Amino acid sequence: TLPWAQVPIGHQTRDHGHGRRETRTVKAITLHTPGGIGFPHAEQAIRITRTRTTTKSGKTTRETAYLTISLPATDAHPIDLQRWIRAEWLIENLVHHVRDVTFREDSHQARTGNGPAVMATLRNTAIGFHRISGDTNIARATRRANRRPHDLITAVISSNPRTQ
Repeated sequence: TLPWAQVPIGHQTRDHGHGRRETRTVKAITLHTPGGIGFPHAEQAIRITRTRTTTKSGKTTRETAYLTISLPATDAHPIDLQRWIRAEWLIENLVHHVRDVTFREDSHQARTGNGPAVMATLRNTAIGFHRISGDTNIARATRRANRRPHDLITAVISSNPRTQ
């Protein structure tokens, strides 16, 4: 067990928006024996605590995530860690969440051979096309394309999807 209670807060952010207040706290501890916690090459252990309060209901939820990295503290300060992790969440929200929710990827039946990779490529292509076309709500754009496939075909073969 690592002494998290004695580790000072390395970086903390507070944000508000979308009907909630969020606090993200990063603590990082240097492992004096790399890999000494059972992860080969681990230089640091990180604890991220996210506290979210919904402004309407006042309900507070707390989530803690633990990570290990092979970068020493001199190369990965807690503020850098926070920024990198947020960037990873952005990717998750922009692509993976859309694939999971809009295209129900997790419940898809293609599980063997090249099927999963081909389907992921097709989903990513559809998401990318909608984003290039200026759509921000991929679910709505997909429903529209399903209702009006001719418009979709016209947009795909045009040089500028928004001019059609």
